Amino acid sequence: MGAIGNLIWFVCGGVFMGLGWWLAGLLALVTIVGIPWAKACFVIGQFAFFPFGKEAVNRKDLYQQDDIGTGSLGLLGNIVWFIFAGIWLAIGHIFSAVACFVTIIGIPFALQHLKLAGIALAPIGMTIVPKEIAAAVRSETAKEELYRQRRR
Repeated sequence: MGAIGNLIWFVCGGVFMGLGWWLAGLLALVTIVGIPWAKACFVIGQFAFFPFGKEAVNRKDLYQQDDIGTGSLGLLGNIVWFIFAGIWLAIGHIFSAVACFVTIIGIPFALQHLKLAGIALAPIGMTIVPKEIAAAVRSETAKEELYRQRRR
């Protein structure tokens, strides 16, 4: 199902949202100071081309350690990103989701657009992984939280 969903997604408009992410990445790359945002744009742009079977997860949860994008600098980067590009990419995904929701067949595609809209708001500190790995990360994080709650 994932391969068929990705093919239909790509042909029916996913290519445009992926190119939108890559365009934002190129604009960020040109500014030199935007290189961290450019990297995130290219990774998420590839995800926007073929989103079925993949999910975004926090790198801190995946690797169980902080890095420059998951700490306070990542928060600052996400705030700057939100103001200059995130809100606009999110709006594009939301409009695309509404257009997809009009038909019953388009509902899975609308859900993918909403997932991408959420990522568009704060992409720094996130990475894209197969959905099985994302489920394992969520499970491991839940187990750690349960352990912390029980120790209280």
